[in-house]
Amino acid sequence: MSRHQLLSEIQQILKPIYGESEAKSIARIILEDVSDESKIPTVLNKLLAGQPIQYILGLADFYGLKFQVNPNVLIPRPETEELVYWILEDFKYSQKDYTVLDIGTGSGCIPITLKSKFPNWKITALDKSPRAIEVAKQNAIFHKVDIKWLEVNFLDESQWKILPNFDIIISNPPYIPFKEKQKMPDLVLKNEPHLALFVKNDDPLIFYKKIAEFSKQKLTPSGQCYVEINEAYGAESIKVFENNNFKTIELQKDMQGKDRMIKATFR
Repeated sequence: MSRHQLLSEIQQILKPIYGESEAKSIARIILEDVSDESKIPTVLNKLLAGQPIQYILGLADFYGLKFQVNPNVLIPRPETEELVYWILEDFKYSQKDYTVLDIGTGSGCIPITLKSKFPNWKITALDKSPRAIEVAKQNAIFHKVDIKWLEVNFLDESQWKILPNFDIIISNPPYIPFKEKQKMPDLVLKNEPHLALFVKNDDPLIFYKKIAEFSKQKLTPSGQCYVEINEAYGAESIKVFENNNFKTIELQKDMQGKDRMIKATFR
């Protein structure tokens, strides 16, 4: 069977569950990342049972790079690629060696991508989950980049004292209130880590409030925060930074036209 025929056959098997567009995308991933065609039936059975292709293969694509992933970390999303693109565009002509913090690093896709583009940046990345940190470390080894990894519960302000000052703070934190769980696809709910997805209903902006407070202590003058946000809380997220001495705040939409990212410049 030719590659084209195999691609078509995989698409037809997956189409009833995933739809035509998603089936085509998954089929291409399978042909790209499964070197032994005899393993494809097993992969398809797992897909039909509701497992994400990235966890089945243990790999996810992000900004042209391959990242190891497992159920201890979120699968990197295109929206987060857009956040990284924004940062890369802002600093592509800069000659300065910036100090950078990534909060809630997961697989490490954000800091590793940035470090691969800006080797002289000094990047620290933290996560509450030790298992996530282990995944991120393995990805850093694979991509041959040097990043400082820390197991830190960022919501615990007493742990901030171990962190130095930074020029740039980045975060794609948990931002989905638990009450929105019913709106989430089963593929996400049943497989991806809830610790990295959900926040309490009564304080959905908790991470942004903490990031803004942390910035008062640790962000250098004219330093910048880049955060991914819940599309439903664009105005409220801006207000958090306005209330914490950020002088310039920019809200950007993603490719779907949804409020998705904020850049806030301090003082």
